[in-house]
Amino acid sequence: MIPAALAAALPSPTVGVWHLGPVPLRAYALCIVAGIVLGVVIAERRWQAKGGRKDFVLDAAVWAVPFGVVGARLYHVVTSPQAYFGEGGDPVRALYLWQGGLGIWGAIAGGALGVWIACRRAGYRLAPMADAMAPGLLVAQALGRWGNWFNNELYGRATDLPWALTVHRWDESAGRAVTGADGTPQVLGTFHPTFLYESLWCLAVAAAIVVLDRRYRLRHGQAFLLYVALYCLGRSWFEDLRIDAANEVAGLRVNQWVAGIVLVLALVAFVRSRRAHAGEGGQPEVLERVASSESPTATSPSSGAATQSGGPTVPTTGARPSPDRDDRPDARDS
Repeated sequence: MIPAALAAALPSPTVGVWHLGPVPLRAYALCIVAGIVLGVVIAERRWQAKGGRKDFVLDAAVWAVPFGVVGARLYHVVTSPQAYFGEGGDPVRALYLWQGGLGIWGAIAGGALGVWIACRRAGYRLAPMADAMAPGLLVAQALGRWGNWFNNELYGRATDLPWALTVHRWDESAGRAVTGADGTPQVLGTFHPTFLYESLWCLAVAAAIVVLDRRYRLRHGQAFLLYVALYCLGRSWFEDLRIDAANEVAGLRVNQWVAGIVLVLALVAFVRSRRAHAGEGGQPEVLERVASSESPTATSPSSGAATQSGGPTVPTTGARPSPDRDDRPDARDS
């Protein structure tokens, strides 16, 4: 007889990797790749609506994705070093991305660095690109969280709620559930599906940002800051539910501290930005960086025309400079 709680609970996969000959197809990686693809598509549409080149988003993703993956893994290893450098740890396992362990904070920091490099090379400002990417990042995170479902990991406290999640004993090296003598997958019990909570929260925040952007014209990085703040708000709760091993400081998990601190910083930056740009009205958003005396040339992404450093950008005959553009040679990125 199957216990009533298990019979009514949400199921979990018993296999997280399939093989095409010698090539393993890991569900965790497929979820991340699917999220990246959909996130890029959404960002392309938003960036194009701002007047930017559609193909530049893919250029930025080429930089953001590897930087984001490296940053995500570094954050996880630094905040949970015991499995890699503690007693009985194996440093080589730090390279096993398919076994999970990607910290979102490191992914955001690393990905932002990659996008900054891409924007710098192309002559775009970072803030408008960050705003264009914000909803797509949330959708990517929503899809990526399903990789935790396939791996039977990062679930919450035990519960018998109707939406409880059945969790199996898991063999990380094999990528499948541990089976008993009769071949039946062994079940740990039913737990809060924190992966599902976070996935739904990310989708809700993405929709909210799109609506608020249309109504209040979120610019100068405001959509990105709102994404960071609202994600941190939800993450604080999901992190409190989780029971996986984690380092703690003063009784709270490290990720809870990070979420709280980043939430406050993002809210302060958002409020300051809204106040600083409150009088802009319907002025067009400037996507291009201003030519800087630090670089020998600056190329406009829209025209491809190069401007020599050492002096302000000179508009072509009959053209008027944008009202919110600062053409001083010492102006900085937004």
